[in-house]
Amino acid sequence: MAAMTSRALTVGFDLDMTLIDSRPGIHACYRALSARSGTYIDADLAITRLGPPLVDELVNWFPAERVDAMADLYREMYPTIAIAATPALPGAREAIRAVRAAGGRAIVVTAKYEPNAKLHLEHLGMEPDAVIGDLWAEQKAEALLEHGADVYVGDHVGDVRGARTAEAHSVAVATGPCPAEELRAAGADVVLADLTEFPGWLTAHAHS
Repeated sequence: MAAMTSRALTVGFDLDMTLIDSRPGIHACYRALSARSGTYIDADLAITRLGPPLVDELVNWFPAERVDAMADLYREMYPTIAIAATPALPGAREAIRAVRAAGGRAIVVTAKYEPNAKLHLEHLGMEPDAVIGDLWAEQKAEALLEHGADVYVGDHVGDVRGARTAEAHSVAVATGPCPAEELRAAGADVVLADLTEFPGWLTAHAHS
């Protein structure tokens, strides 16, 4: 793992189920998509496996030739349905502030459609230094390397893989679909219960 230095600290954060509890908004959006398309979608099931790109979920409900159009419709409806319904997770704002207090930069690297990711952050008053969307798992390493990220924080084993591909320190939070033991098995360097533990971890890590 690349060593983190206070001189050039950049911390990346995943969005869904790391910084925000996107389940209520996504659930509502899947129900709306089901109504608009006339196709059954089990929204309760879908929100238990958040993390991968939208199209990875839609292939479970639509034939291949309809997936792209349904993804476009979902993203079009999303701002009016999902943004206001989505809260920040405990410790999210404080985690970003802790990076800034350490003299660092906080970036968000997410599989979510980038314009909608930015809407979430704006609505919740979180202002990272950069937001990069439409990247999943190992693809996240592209943005992490471009921004020189020393640490990547996420809730999914795909986030762990992205961090390891970028040779960044992998900090996992057990607030998403992957339990702590699965995150550890995937190679996370540390697993936190949630982001309320992150400022303390960052302080200790910076002085280790």
